[in-house]
Amino acid sequence: MPLRHETTHAGVGSVYERMLEKIRYDGAYATRERAETVTGAVLSALGRQLTEEDRAELAACLPPEAARLLVSQTPGPEPLTGWGFVKDLATRTGGTPATTRWDTGAVLATVGGLAGPALLDRILADLAPGYALLFGRAELVQAA
Repeated sequence: MPLRHETTHAGVGSVYERMLEKIRYDGAYATRERAETVTGAVLSALGRQLTEEDRAELAACLPPEAARLLVSQTPGPEPLTGWGFVKDLATRTGGTPATTRWDTGAVLATVGGLAGPALLDRILADLAPGYALLFGRAELVQAA
């Protein structure tokens, strides 16, 4: 299912709707509304972890509705590891760490696909350790 910013034809749906449908399918959510709720929570939380430059560049790759969720955030007081991100999001949403990890993966895998490998590599390099797996990538560890 291509999601890039292309012109849509009547009846095909917007890029944002197709993004939500992919997240709904990947996350096995029963409704589009649930996929949209999860997407909003994850993108808002991610926006608090990204630098201003990374937020802006990633937002440029996303449909406007998703980009607004991301850029409306300011960096949190301290960077969180990938696991810290999941635990913080679980606390904010009232979910369990396990379901929140699932939700995060469903959203960030799609977002990573829209970002493309070069931008995602740069974002992962700027984030604290542990985010690669959340984006559906292997976590690479540098040798000491």
